[in-house]
Amino acid sequence: MNASVQNQKIKATTQHFTEIEDIIDDVVLLSGGQACLILEVNATNFSLQSKEEQEVKILSYASLLNSLSFPIQIVILSRKLDISEYIALLEQEASGAENAALAYSIRLYKNFVSELVQTNTVLDKKFYLVISFSFLEKGAAAVAKTRDKKAFVIDAKNILQSKVGSIAKELQRIGLKSKILEKNELIKLYYEIYNNPSGQINLAEGMTMAVKGTK
Repeated sequence: MNASVQNQKIKATTQHFTEIEDIIDDVVLLSGGQACLILEVNATNFSLQSKEEQEVKILSYASLLNSLSFPIQIVILSRKLDISEYIALLEQEASGAENAALAYSIRLYKNFVSELVQTNTVLDKKFYLVISFSFLEKGAAAVAKTRDKKAFVIDAKNILQSKVGSIAKELQRIGLKSKILEKNELIKLYYEIYNNPSGQINLAEGMTMAVKGTK
């Protein structure tokens, strides 16, 4: 069996496993006449809120669930933070600081973070709502449209946008912000899911400017 045949088989197996056929704008096209939009929802610290605020959140969440006339999927991605490079970055900034008080403060913070991760697993959590669409929602006449990609995408967008609009309103009542992931964000999300088996995130990435800004 030559290499090209092997590559074709590997590609076909991966596509079958993920069931993702294409991503157009903010719509993920899936096999079998299915599609979906993904909402990223900002987290809120429930434990820091007052009892009254917690009760309002619970009632609002119950209202959201009771208002649904279609299924949704709630996805929570938890990844362990790798802070080794972040600790090294803090030490580098402390050593290069011209202000002795600033260098001392940075090292105090570095020691605090180091001790924290020795006794606790630090996780980064992301929350998503997956809103789905099936060609069956358009009735039996829509079967033919599944073969017409352009027509199928138009139907999927219209119905998914309507569903997202109603959910977004309920999320606002709970005090949660949400946004629809666009194509580049979706590609990044799926790539990280299928190509990051360790589930670790490097905290130092994207943090350099924040540390340098303390000078």
